[in-house]
Amino acid sequence: MNQLHQVLNVEIANFNVLFTKLHYYHWYVKGQEFFTLHALFEKYYDEINEFYDEFAERLLTIGGKPKATLKEYLEITTLKEVDSKVTTSVEMVKDVLKDFNIIIDELKKGIEISGALGDDVTQDMFISTKAKLEKHAWMLRAYL
Repeated sequence: MNQLHQVLNVEIANFNVLFTKLHYYHWYVKGQEFFTLHALFEKYYDEINEFYDEFAERLLTIGGKPKATLKEYLEITTLKEVDSKVTTSVEMVKDVLKDFNIIIDELKKGIEISGALGDDVTQDMFISTKAKLEKHAWMLRAYL
């Protein structure tokens, strides 16, 4: 169970970092794609916020303790904070796509661990989140 708690906490940290990064891109995107990407990044950060809360509440439900400070998030996240040198819309999309792919790969581990523990609810949460992010990744690849 401890391994499952760790996987959930890493994703909680990742969602917090990604939430902040998506806000940054939402605010700083420029150019011909402004209207499209401004709205898309907002849609993504709203969805990521839901994942963030869902994963933390699930961790509490199964007896874990979600990390809850920025310091803790930055210690365990597998994502990189936003790089202010990323300025073009294409660079922003590539960076979000990279983060989605990292999380998708990590969710596979969560699916395996929760399945081995017989925790169908957590496994379903991992699977549904993975499916949503895979669709977003497909669309971002099509954009690029």
